[in-house]
Amino acid sequence: MAQIIATYGHLLTSADGRAYTPRACGRRRDDGLWEGRIEFVPSDGSPVIRSARETTQPNLADLEYWASGLTAVYLDGALGRTLTPAPVTNVPPRARPAHDAPKPTAVTDDRTPTARAILDPFAIYAKGERLLRRQLGALAALHLRNIVRAYELAPGVDLEDVDEPELIELIVTAVRGRRAA
Repeated sequence: MAQIIATYGHLLTSADGRAYTPRACGRRRDDGLWEGRIEFVPSDGSPVIRSARETTQPNLADLEYWASGLTAVYLDGALGRTLTPAPVTNVPPRARPAHDAPKPTAVTDDRTPTARAILDPFAIYAKGERLLRRQLGALAALHLRNIVRAYELAPGVDLEDVDEPELIELIVTAVRGRRAA
């Protein structure tokens, strides 16, 4: 049975001007995995619309964690995908993928995985510093450090002893400085 995992406190507006309140929903599948989707509740009382499956997680706790990390930008994109689905293309029945597995993870010379940022601070800063601070404030220190490393915002700084508020200030200051330059 499906359940509401999270309801988000901001309205999304579609291209035609209709307002929706997004909420993450999920259910346990027959194989034991949990799948998540987004429902959009129209403010005008019309029927609720839903996205296709957005994620599959091994358990309810991981689905709740996924839902807790959804940003306004992600939810807006999900609304767009839901209202304007991608065209369906027919795949020839004998078509096969070019590769049997995903591309291997890139490694640096010291054999550590490269840092991956879960958001682009420059793109979010372009929408406002306040929005950037709010989205950074929702992230764990690990993700903040990865943003600093991926965008080379503090070369030579040992980030392991820097806490979340300092990391946020470091990111915002570096992004603001680069944008001004």
